[in-house]
Amino acid sequence: MYERILVRYGDLTLKGKNKRMFIERVNNLIRNKVNNDKVKYEKNHDRLYILLNGESHEDVIKGLDRVSGLSSYSLVSKTTKDMESIFEKAFEVVESELKGKVVTFKVESKRSDKNYPVKSPEISKLVAGHVLRNTDLLKVDVHKPELTLNVEVRSDATFIYCKKIKGMGGFPVGVAGKGLLMLSGGIDSPVAGFLAMKQGIQIECIHFESTPLTSIESAQKVIDLTEKMSAYAPHNVIKVHMVPFMELHQALLNYIPESYNITIMRRMMYRISEEIAKRNNCIVLLNGESVGQVASQTLQSMSVINTVVNMPVIRPLSTYDKLDIIGISRKIDCYNISIKPFEDCCTVYLPKKPATAPKLDKCELYEQKFDFKEILDKTIENTKTIIVNANNHRDITLEGFIVSEVI
Repeated sequence: MYERILVRYGDLTLKGKNKRMFIERVNNLIRNKVNNDKVKYEKNHDRLYILLNGESHEDVIKGLDRVSGLSSYSLVSKTTKDMESIFEKAFEVVESELKGKVVTFKVESKRSDKNYPVKSPEISKLVAGHVLRNTDLLKVDVHKPELTLNVEVRSDATFIYCKKIKGMGGFPVGVAGKGLLMLSGGIDSPVAGFLAMKQGIQIECIHFESTPLTSIESAQKVIDLTEKMSAYAPHNVIKVHMVPFMELHQALLNYIPESYNITIMRRMMYRISEEIAKRNNCIVLLNGESVGQVASQTLQSMSVINTVVNMPVIRPLSTYDKLDIIGISRKIDCYNISIKPFEDCCTVYLPKKPATAPKLDKCELYEQKFDFKEILDKTIENTKTIIVNANNHRDITLEGFIVSEVI
């Protein structure tokens, strides 16, 4: 029935002088995610047609669902501008959508070719009349129809479709630059990474592992979560910088008062993350913090922790409700991995009464109790970088973390 998919770019068409570059980035992502040499691409001003050539539209749409920068797409059938051909094709499209059920419908027409002799309202009226005469399964409702039949008469042909499938929106990943995501094994940070990519930020990840203080399964969760996120990344690949945090973690447990342990731990993580980000050309830090969810995410805590870095810190989830975060986590297939009961270094020794309004002067005083600079430098130099690919599962081990491809 449908031989092509119409892709709409949405806000990208408003980008002025950068419009061409934005659209080309999206088109490259589409080819990468669809990954099918049999389908063909037909550019047409502010839209793109994907010619299926007999390939499954479900597989193509699955790829489009992973492309940031798309407003929507529709399964489309093409015919000539002759009214009889339009009648015939319109009925075929509607019949394929009905599946034996009675539904309300209306016809919306658009006449891009202003030389076409029949105006848009008349096209809608004529097409609706023809379809209604040939089926008993439709009832007209021009206000809230269950099915809308769209007829677009353009200069070269007529395109007919029913559904608009919502795309990811946002901007093509990578167009905004690169950020380093502080990735735990929880629910929030993978969602933050997804939302950052949706807005055009290419990501690399950093994870602080503390084996044997934490289990190797906790680090494996991070690899598994990155595999899910990399389905939305260019070429399905994301780098993960695995930081050996155990020595620093143990020093914090030994020297820092329990109530300030998490606050100062986060300050150490920020220091390391900024240095790793600079070494990998990342211009911002990203994390999954949401205001007030835990002790280290009060405004006072965020402010005190942030003082150790000069690089901007973006928190995509800062005002999100937890249920909304969980909903996105399920959508990107991360939730069932995130809830596996393996603790990371921020949760394995969680204080009974963590400071929710920590003082900067106290943090600086406690940090003077041990030579953290030497440990930080050693930790940064021993960080390993793993390439994670959505199409190639990685299992980590205690010996060097990875059974293949470490850079």
